[in-house]
Amino acid sequence: MSIRVLVVDDQHVVRAGFTAIIEGEPDLEVVGQAGDGAEALRAVRELRPDVVLMDIRMPGMDGLTATRELMGTTTRILVLTTFHRDEYVFGALRAGASGFLLKDCDPQELVDAIRTVAEGAAMLAPAVTRRLIDAFVSGTVSPPSPADDRLELLTQRERDVLVQVAQGLSNTEVGAELGIGTATVKTHVNAILTKLDLRDRVQATIFAYDTGLVRPGR
Repeated sequence: MSIRVLVVDDQHVVRAGFTAIIEGEPDLEVVGQAGDGAEALRAVRELRPDVVLMDIRMPGMDGLTATRELMGTTTRILVLTTFHRDEYVFGALRAGASGFLLKDCDPQELVDAIRTVAEGAAMLAPAVTRRLIDAFVSGTVSPPSPADDRLELLTQRERDVLVQVAQGLSNTEVGAELGIGTATVKTHVNAILTKLDLRDRVQATIFAYDTGLVRPGR
């Protein structure tokens, strides 16, 4: 079955360009387009896409607001923008986006990212991933609220795993650090995401810093 994609951008030429790239792939299908956040919400309800390519800055309802409104749905949000300022990155991720790419990415990078988020994984441009971790570590991003009762849902081992995940380690690296198998790490990660109602490792990283489980400079 094809991955159903909704393209959201206030510029028609940008929507047309992304649509042409996506339609060139046999396993991808553009089911609709939208010019702002409000139109995107209506389209998601009507078309039920698997992935939404979401621009951030649009007239009327912007992409961050629309992404936040879609949190909790099965639709995955892949943010595409010309703006790489940290506040846009963190805002999009906190709003529930599954990925963040710049609009000047290669066509192959774009279609690969769509497939990645459709499968339930997170997709960030490498530079964005590095800035996300660095900004938290340096303390340039302030946690919005340190209180979150969901942390109490985790076992001590799950907290240990989450700390390592928040530092950017892969499952294999977490296993080596904690002296457990990779399959066991994967089981713990899945349990963490389920208990905390998080989509992916990026959301888990933000949660770990927001709650103070991992602190800047540690």
